[in-house]
Amino acid sequence: MTVPIRPVNRGDLLDVLRIERRCFSDPWPYATFERLLDAPAFLVAEDADEVVGYVVADRTPNFDRDIGHIKDLAVRPETRGAGVGRALLRAALARLRIEGAVVVKLEVREDNETARSLYASEGFEPVRRLPRYYSDGEDALVLVVDVAAWAGR
Repeated sequence: MTVPIRPVNRGDLLDVLRIERRCFSDPWPYATFERLLDAPAFLVAEDADEVVGYVVADRTPNFDRDIGHIKDLAVRPETRGAGVGRALLRAALARLRIEGAVVVKLEVREDNETARSLYASEGFEPVRRLPRYYSDGEDALVLVVDVAAWAGR
């Protein structure tokens, strides 16, 4: 499935929130998405003018090694398996690279094998475990990718 990916706009936020609530047991509130509207890689994927997925990522200056952070990525359950998540992830990584990020990190539930497989296939590697990171007490893994190495793949 090839879907257009574009920057989010305020009118997309309710669709993003609906997807967030369907995909996560502890969803972000509307205000969090609203606060991140200007993030350099807050992108949505559309199919037939409907938002089917999104990614939120930003960049933190860190001397000459700026760090990108994939904060949230979700795809409507009925759209999963069609490559939308991978397309969103790649678009965010490309955008963060343009913005100057040298490495990109993210946190993922330790038991989320589907997401971990996607991230591993794009070059992300685990660097540490965050005990009891999620509100339900589950651990998270911090994954990191070197953006230049990813772009050269």
